[in-house]
Amino acid sequence: MWPTTVCLNSEKPMPKKTILLIAFLLVALVQLYVPASMILDREAVLAQGTEYKFRTAPIDPNDPFRGKYITLSFEDTTVPIVNENDWVAGESVYALLTIDEHGFAQIQSVTKEQPADDQDFLSTTVSYVSSNGNRQLTLQYPFNRFYLEESKAPKAERVYWESLRETSQTTYALVAISDGEAVLKDVLINGISVRELADQSKDGND
Repeated sequence: MWPTTVCLNSEKPMPKKTILLIAFLLVALVQLYVPASMILDREAVLAQGTEYKFRTAPIDPNDPFRGKYITLSFEDTTVPIVNENDWVAGESVYALLTIDEHGFAQIQSVTKEQPADDQDFLSTTVSYVSSNGNRQLTLQYPFNRFYLEESKAPKAERVYWESLRETSQTTYALVAISDGEAVLKDVLINGISVRELADQSKDGND
């Protein structure tokens, strides 16, 4: 009769506290990675992206000021299309960009396929599709909020609104774009940052 061999596992099970600690550390690392990755991506766009100037337009006066950012609206957000039935509101698209004679960004065309690397484009979404035969898309730019320090925001908003009411003023958003991703760098009025204009604004006008 062959002798019976008994194999004993000398490894002790991992304590429950250790498992919980490892799980906690993994969750913490994930939570740190996501914002860090977003910051790095943003900095990469700012460093490598091409700058575009997007003309702004008056916003809906019923849209309240939030105290931390200025809500931006833009002049050039529509693009002609061939067939209205080929598009739906809310879908992601790519807007090919060009520069007009005054140096401002202009939508050249829109496509559902990512353009080639040598073409400047913006990843955006469809806001509205015409249904009356006009054959137009209206796009929603992903940079319609300009955040500021709360101490400067009310003054900056007032200066911004005043500039939009005066037709002699040129107001635009300066945006860095790289591989379709966009980062809003500044809002300028006649070439001067709205932050600087807010600093120059008198406190008595608040």
